[in-house]
Amino acid sequence: MTHLTKITFIMTILLISNSIMSQSFKSDQLKKSRVKGAYTHVQDSVQKQLSSLRINLTDVHIYLRAVKMDKDLEVWVKHKDSTSYQLFKTYDFCVLSGSLGPKTMQGDMQVPEGFYHIDRFNPYSTFHLSLGINYPNTADKKLNAGNNLGGDIFIHGNCVSIGCIPITNAMIEELYILAVEARNNGQRKIPVHIFPFKMHDDNIKVATESLTDDGMKVFWQNLKLGYQKFEETRTIPNVKIGSTGAYIFS
Repeated sequence: MTHLTKITFIMTILLISNSIMSQSFKSDQLKKSRVKGAYTHVQDSVQKQLSSLRINLTDVHIYLRAVKMDKDLEVWVKHKDSTSYQLFKTYDFCVLSGSLGPKTMQGDMQVPEGFYHIDRFNPYSTFHLSLGINYPNTADKKLNAGNNLGGDIFIHGNCVSIGCIPITNAMIEELYILAVEARNNGQRKIPVHIFPFKMHDDNIKVATESLTDDGMKVFWQNLKLGYQKFEETRTIPNVKIGSTGAYIFS
């Protein structure tokens, strides 16, 4: 077997393995009564909405962008073989706890701000269904060293929050099956970017003109770079975290 043949063989095995793992994930999720119910309730509606963008559930990848000031959770979608996203839908936060600014410690009631991804699917949530984000990430840990940062931040149903993003039971059913399908279609990390407001210059100027916390100003200017990357290209920027906790985009 030549070197090239070996590489081709290994890549084929990996693709088959990933496909089996994805199918197993969806099959396992569908064994859960609330997930099965969500598919019964909203699958046809979600597919119809996606069809208007010429995307099928079997091909969809998703990106979530939250804007705290507007209490909006934007759901962006694309075909799995494309790079550019389209806006699918905007869900309202049912309620928002805390204020503008990142989450820096357990119990502060803050919704985090930064660049995250879905790391948990919870079909047994106290709040119907929930999708966990990987807070605290490395940036949070570097920027708030020594703090008890807490955790368990979710996008979920119902209408209560102590730092999470609740969007009601009906809406989490739509979003949950979109996330299951995206995972099933090979999207291992679903990005979730959370901003204090739409990161335009005018908004930043208004938000910071009476702000005495220089660290917050620097933090928001850093978030702005990632926000603008997506605004300009409709593609997800590559996100790395520097030694000081600042996000680095490419």
